[in-house]
Amino acid sequence: MSDEFYRIKRLPPYVIAEVNAMRAAARAAGEDIIDLGMGNPDLPPPDHVIAKLVEVAQKPNAHGYSQSKGIPGLRRAQANYYARRFGVEVDPETEVVVTMGSKEGLASLATAITAPGDVVLAPNPSYPIHTFGFIIAGATIRSVPTTPDENYFRALERAMHFTVPRPSILVVNYPGNPTAETVDLAFYDRLVAWAKENQVWILSDLAYSELYFDGNPTPSILQVPGAKDIAIEFTSMSKTYSMAGWRMGFAVGNQKLIAAMTRVKSYLDYGAFTPIQAAACAALNGPQDIVEKNRQLYQKRRDVMVESFARAGWDIPSPRASMFAWAPLPPALKEMGSLEFSKQLLTHAKVAVAPGVGYGEDGEGFVRIAMVENEQRLRQAARNVKKYLQSMGVNTPVTKGAA
Repeated sequence: MSDEFYRIKRLPPYVIAEVNAMRAAARAAGEDIIDLGMGNPDLPPPDHVIAKLVEVAQKPNAHGYSQSKGIPGLRRAQANYYARRFGVEVDPETEVVVTMGSKEGLASLATAITAPGDVVLAPNPSYPIHTFGFIIAGATIRSVPTTPDENYFRALERAMHFTVPRPSILVVNYPGNPTAETVDLAFYDRLVAWAKENQVWILSDLAYSELYFDGNPTPSILQVPGAKDIAIEFTSMSKTYSMAGWRMGFAVGNQKLIAAMTRVKSYLDYGAFTPIQAAACAALNGPQDIVEKNRQLYQKRRDVMVESFARAGWDIPSPRASMFAWAPLPPALKEMGSLEFSKQLLTHAKVAVAPGVGYGEDGEGFVRIAMVENEQRLRQAARNVKKYLQSMGVNTPVTKGAA
C-alpha cells in the first residue's frame, strides 16, 4: 500500500502558509498584527440579507437537501444581474449554475472538462485555483503573462504553435488577483476572436466585477457578441456584498460548459444551504447601495494606503480595481525576495502581507497587500513599515507629520 498519492504529489508546499503560520503564532502570543495578507472582508453583509437568512432558516422545511445547481429564484436573480449590469441576456435554466464560491466553481469545471495530459493556459502570477484546480484534475499548465498588452497575445500565439498537445483552455482573471490589472471590452473582443480561431475555451474569473475605482466599470467577456459560444464566467458575492464566508458564487455562459459542470456537481454536492441561497436572492434583488458603499470604501482605503506608504518610503502603484495592491519590493530590499521580505515585515513591522512568489514564479519581487483594515490601521501599518525600512538603512522621505 503506497502513501504516495498521485494528486498530492503534484501539489507543492503552499508558500503563503508559512507567513500565515507566523501570523497566527504572533497573534497567539498577544502581538497586535495588522493583517493585510488575506483578502477577508472586514464588514458585514446588509441587514436585510441577514434578516432573510434568519427568516428562511426558521422555516421547518428549509433544512433538507437543496439543489446542486442552485434554487431557481437565485439563478433568475443572477440572470437579472447580468442583464442590468452588463446588458447580457442569459437563460437561468441552461446558462447559470450556482457555485459554493467561484473557487469551488473553477475546481468543479476543471474536473468536468479536463483529462490527464490536457494543456491549460493560465496566468502567472495567478490566484492558486486558476492553476491548481487543473493540476489536481491531471492537466498540465503552460503559463502566460497577466499584463494585457501585445506581449500577452504573442505569448498566446507561441503557446499554440509550440505546445503539444495544443492547449484547449485559457483562464483569464480581470480585475486580477493578485495583480489588480484591468482590461477594456476591446481586449475581450480580440480575445474571443482568438479563442474561436484556435478552438479554445475561455474561463473568465470576474470575482471583483464591482470593486472598480475612479468611475471605470469593469466589463464582462460575455458582452462580446458570440462570447457565449466559447466562454464561461465566474462571479462571487464574497467581496461585492461582504459575504465571503457564505460561499456564494455563480458560473454563467456557454451551455455545454454549464451542463458539464452541473453534472459533475450533482455527484459532489447538494448545493448550498437553502436559507443562504434565499438570502443571496435578497442581496441581488434588493437595494444595491451596499455595492456602491463598498466600492467607495475600498477606493478610500486605496488612496490612504498608497499615500501613507509612499510617505513611509515604499512607492506602491495605485490599483484601478479589486481589494488588493500589487506592490513591488522596495528597490533596496529587492534581493531579499518576497517570502523573506514578508516574514521580515511580520516580525519587525507587525504587518502581514502575502509574498508574491506564492502566486507563481513571476510573482517574485512583489507582495500582495489586501485593503481589509480600516484607514486608521492602514496609517499605523505605514508608520510601522517606515520604522522597519529605516532600520534596514532605507532612506525614507522627509515629511511633515507622521506617515
